[in-house]
Amino acid sequence: MIEHWSRMDFLRPGLADIVDILAVAALVYLLFTLVSGTRALQMLMGFVVLVVAAYLAQLLRLEALNEIFEAGQLVWVIGILIVFQPELRSALARIGRTPVLKFFVRVEESPVVGEVVRAAAQLSEEKRGAIMAIQREVGLMEYVESGKRLQAEVSSELLTTIFAPYTPLHDGAVIIEGNNIVAAACILPLTQFPVYDAQIGTRHRAAIGLSEETDAVVVVVSEETGQISLAVGGRLEKNLSPEQLTERLQTLTQARAHT
Repeated sequence: MIEHWSRMDFLRPGLADIVDILAVAALVYLLFTLVSGTRALQMLMGFVVLVVAAYLAQLLRLEALNEIFEAGQLVWVIGILIVFQPELRSALARIGRTPVLKFFVRVEESPVVGEVVRAAAQLSEEKRGAIMAIQREVGLMEYVESGKRLQAEVSSELLTTIFAPYTPLHDGAVIIEGNNIVAAACILPLTQFPVYDAQIGTRHRAAIGLSEETDAVVVVVSEETGQISLAVGGRLEKNLSPEQLTERLQTLTQARAHT
């Protein structure tokens, strides 16, 4: 009996096994958190189906299918890097913002937050539609090229002027990089996910779409209701007060400098 039990020793996990399991679980959770609510989730599920199919082909000794999957392994790796490029960059940026690394960096409040919030509050009060995208780690050059270059320092006065009705630049998005408005009247990608909320218009769909494809933070003011919304990570936070918007933007747009 003792000899039989000793053969089952591999079923008793050690400390290293527990750490390994927790690390894998955390990695899987982080992966699904990054792609949840985005188009990448559908692609990830498709990849999981392919992995399961490859495993079953190997288990059932389906030689022809095994050859196909083995031949496509390199293509899979390249495809993953291309398809999940925004999510991978977002994950690396998130790792860089972990609390442990705060000992090595100094956090400064972004100077654009106050100007953007003041502009959003005024536009909201006057019920003027607006969409303002703030670049973070992922560049927005392809969307900048779709609009009109400005390279002007961010100010609430300039932002409210841009979104004045019937002006040449009011129809489209403003893109902010650092302390500057780099372009206005920019065309943003619309979300590909179905939106069932009747209050979600084209501006909101564009804000969600950009936040799905990049790590940009997008502030939207509704022309119909005057409500202020914030799109980040493919999600839309609706009906924010200026105080709530300030808090969220300060958290999301922290400028870092090495100490």
